[in-house]
Amino acid sequence: MQTIEIFGENYFGRWDKTRAACRGIVIENGLMLMSYASKEDTWMIPGGGLEAGETNEECCVREVAEETGLIVEPSGPVLEIDEYYEDCKYISLYFLCEKTGETGVKLTEGEIKAGLEPRWISVKDALDIFSKHASYADTDEMKRGLYLREFTALGAITRA
Repeated sequence: MQTIEIFGENYFGRWDKTRAACRGIVIENGLMLMSYASKEDTWMIPGGGLEAGETNEECCVREVAEETGLIVEPSGPVLEIDEYYEDCKYISLYFLCEKTGETGVKLTEGEIKAGLEPRWISVKDALDIFSKHASYADTDEMKRGLYLREFTALGAITRA
């Protein structure tokens, strides 16, 4: 498994907080499953934070199901991206997943407010969306970092 590091301009040079997350890449009939926050016009690969006592694979399955309503079978992790911002290290593990069923969407209050919904788009369109990460540098640092991470991940996975 490849590991890629991203250092934010605001990184303090050390971290004392760590957050791990797992993200599921589902491609079916040439389209990729994405989470889209319609009220914020923000795209992301489905996934989220690892909970206590949960394996990485369980986290991936749970997060994809909660955000998209799809049940998936993940591979082992194919990529790790470590991001460093301020005094934090954010670890994202990416899994290739196969859709095996459907369930109900279970969004958090924040995800409901953001208008989070599952959407299928081409990998090319996803890469195009995320390639614009630098255009958010002066207006939305969170979106810039998110899009840089997802662009880096998709680029590494599609080249592999």
